[in-house]
Amino acid sequence: MILKKLSILHYKNIQQLEILFSPKINCFFGNNGMGKTNLLDAIYYLSFCKSYMNTPDNQLIYHTEDMCVIQGNYDYDDHEEEVFCVIRRKQRKQFRRNKKEYEKLSEHIGLLPLVMVSPEDSRLIQGGSEERRRFVDLIISQQDKAYLHALIQYNKALLQRNSMLRNQLVDEALYEALEVQLSRYGGLIYEKRQEMVNSFIPVFNAYYRTICGSDGYESVDLCYVSQLANEELREMLVRNRERDRILGYTSIGVHKDELEMKLNNSLIRRTGSQGQNKTYLTALKLAQFAFLDQKGQTLPILLLDDIFDKLDAVRVEQIIQLVGNSNFGQIFITDTNRKYLDEILANMEQDYALFKVDQGSIQSMENI
Repeated sequence: MILKKLSILHYKNIQQLEILFSPKINCFFGNNGMGKTNLLDAIYYLSFCKSYMNTPDNQLIYHTEDMCVIQGNYDYDDHEEEVFCVIRRKQRKQFRRNKKEYEKLSEHIGLLPLVMVSPEDSRLIQGGSEERRRFVDLIISQQDKAYLHALIQYNKALLQRNSMLRNQLVDEALYEALEVQLSRYGGLIYEKRQEMVNSFIPVFNAYYRTICGSDGYESVDLCYVSQLANEELREMLVRNRERDRILGYTSIGVHKDELEMKLNNSLIRRTGSQGQNKTYLTALKLAQFAFLDQKGQTLPILLLDDIFDKLDAVRVEQIIQLVGNSNFGQIFITDTNRKYLDEILANMEQDYALFKVDQGSIQSMENI
C-alpha cells in the first residue's frame, strides 16, 4: 500500500497543501512547530479517523476557518483507493471511501494499516494502564474485525452496567443479561490479547537487541496481566455486584487489564533512562509493524516523527540501517535538521523524496 498524493485544507497550521510522495522514503526537515508532525498526523487521521495526539476534532480546524479537509489517494496492491474526510465545527465528520460515506467509522479501521513512532509514545510508559490497553487493542483491531466488534460490544455493555451501578438500580435480570455479554465478549478479548502478546514478545526483543547493537544489551519484556487469567469473568461479576454498587462502577473485567513494560526485570517507567525509553518504544513500534505485516493483507505505512532525539550514535545508526531495509514499505520521517535524513538517503538504493517544512508550508527540495 502506497500513499501517492495527500491533499489538506485548514488542518492545524497547514492551510492548503497538495503533495506527491515517493513510494519508499519521504523525509521532512524543519524547525519545531513548523508543521512536520501535523503532516504525519493528517496521514494518521486517514487511517484511524482520529488524531494521533487525541486532539478533539474541532481543535484540528485552523482557528479562523469553519472546516478542514484531508484526502489521500493510495495505490493499494492492484487497485486505487481514495479516502476523503471533512470535519466541520459542531457537526458530525464525514468519512468517505471512493466517494461512498461510511455508515460506521469502525468499518474503516484496518483498511489502511499504519504504525506511527512519535514523542507522544512516552505516554505508553509513563501513562496509565488504559494507554497500554489502547496500544494492544489498536494492533489487534487493524487485522481482526471480530476483535474490534467484541471490543465495541463489551464497552457498550460496560457503559450500561456502570450507569445502573451509579444510579443504584436493582434490576437483577438486566444485570445478569449484561454480565453474560461482558463475559462473552470479555473472554474473546482476553484470549486475543494473550495470543497477541505471546507472539509479539520475541519480535520486540529482536528489534531491541538490534537497535542496541554492540553498545550493550539490556533485557526487556512485556507481561500481560488480567483478572481473567484464573477465573471466568461472569462468576467474578456476580460475586462483586454488591461491591460494585457501592463503588458505582464495574471493578472487574478486561477494561482493567495491564501490559507491564519491563527493563532488566523492573518496570521501565521506574528505572529507564530517556535513551532506554526511546529505544524501548521504537522497538515496540517496529515489532507492531512486523506483526501487522505478518497478519494483514498489505504492507503498512510507517511514520517516524523525530525519533533520533535522545538516542546515542550507535542506536541512531542501527535505526537508520533498519528503516533502509527492504522489509519496510513506504516510510515518512521527520527531523529538525538534515543530518540523519541525509545519512538515511545516502544509504538508500531506492526511490526517495526530501521536503522542507516552514510555517505549515511544505516544499520539495527538487523545487528549491
